[in-house]
Amino acid sequence: MFDYINISILAIFIPTFFFVSITPGMCMTLALSMGMSIGLKKTIYMMAGELLGVALVATSSVIGVAAIMLNHPTIFIVLKYAGGAYLIYLGITMWLSRGKMALNLEECNYNISKKSLAIQGFVTAIANPKGWAFFIALLPPFIDENLEYVPQLAVLISLILLLEFSCLIIYATGGTTLRKLLQNSSNVKLLNKIAGSMMIGIGIWLALT
Repeated sequence: MFDYINISILAIFIPTFFFVSITPGMCMTLALSMGMSIGLKKTIYMMAGELLGVALVATSSVIGVAAIMLNHPTIFIVLKYAGGAYLIYLGITMWLSRGKMALNLEECNYNISKKSLAIQGFVTAIANPKGWAFFIALLPPFIDENLEYVPQLAVLISLILLLEFSCLIIYATGGTTLRKLLQNSSNVKLLNKIAGSMMIGIGIWLALT
């Protein structure tokens, strides 16, 4: 794997995506609620659908970015800087967040059939336009133009799915302790500030490279 990707980039990529994934959002809050109410075994079906959706969004974004890199290198440079500016904007937005959870745990409604759980996870992942914009903006800074694109992007997508799954498991198995932690506005603010700081840092790093 290390032959296909820049290790220094990987050292920034992993913690950044972890903190972005672990920050309370639609899928993570849903995983927490389901884990407490129907158990981890059934929640896995929602996770499978959600990961499939994330894989689709990430792959589609990567294909678009790779096509621009190969055919329009000048546009790719513009995209990198535009993505950096967008990441700084996201970081500032997260810093200014009031720490409210994206989804009220008491208002989660879902069908407990396996198929419905998987579909709900998939739709949740692909129906969010911010998710598409996020991947398109965040992936370019981590692509090394001196390495082969396909193996490099395959490694990045695999890591994204691994980190997303790890965070889903943390939420689904977190139970009452995690629920109380995330219902405390100051704790959610802290997570938002950590992830936001990383977004701002990557945006600045991109401008200097």
